[in-house]
Amino acid sequence: MAYGSFVLMRDMNFTINRGDIFIIMGGSGCGKSTLMRHLVGLKAPAKGQVFYNGISFWDAPPQERDRIMRGVGILYQSGALWSSMTLAENVALPLEQYTDLNPGEIREVVSLKLALVGLAGFEEFYPSEISGGMRKRAGLARAMALDPELLCFDEPSAGLDPVSARRLDDLILELRDSLGATVVVVTHELASIFAVGDNSVFLDPETRTVIAGGDPNELLAESEDPKVRSFLTRGETG
Repeated sequence: MAYGSFVLMRDMNFTINRGDIFIIMGGSGCGKSTLMRHLVGLKAPAKGQVFYNGISFWDAPPQERDRIMRGVGILYQSGALWSSMTLAENVALPLEQYTDLNPGEIREVVSLKLALVGLAGFEEFYPSEISGGMRKRAGLARAMALDPELLCFDEPSAGLDPVSARRLDDLILELRDSLGATVVVVTHELASIFAVGDNSVFLDPETRTVIAGGDPNELLAESEDPKVRSFLTRGETG
């Protein structure tokens, strides 16, 4: 991964398995969100390839890339809801653009998605009228609108109080189990990492590569790398 001649990360090689809740972790500025942008087709790697089910994404024709991306839902750090649209209108937007559903069918899907994230009855509310945690959940409902195989979350707990953050973690687990989706989460929040993650990569800005990977709880118990241990314990001993 590079910006011009500046190489942010190199020599990365990892696999996200179907059904994983896969954590991209590391300290601030190590390239976590940039890596997610590479994974979801927003930025091409300076070198290397990204494969989806054996298809090299950046070598595929535009129509194939569009097809792959319709199977990906993204929850941005801020929620990224349109402030001038109600929650229902926000969730309906991808359905109106990418499906042939009629307005009545779209309303049914929207109500279902909002109910899945605990926002039944909030269809006509605007983002400014609800809490930060509710906006994150509304953003998640929109990310799920097209029933994606892959859900991506960029710092989902950012700005949330501990109770709201834990509720969002529980929701991520429920959705993975009920929908069978694969989930990728960019985060440095330890509580979330250990609560939901079953696979991971650890990005190190000094060596500019991945220095650890696997189940975060196993990394905590078994890793002898001082950088990994310091991150996962936040410098605590024992």
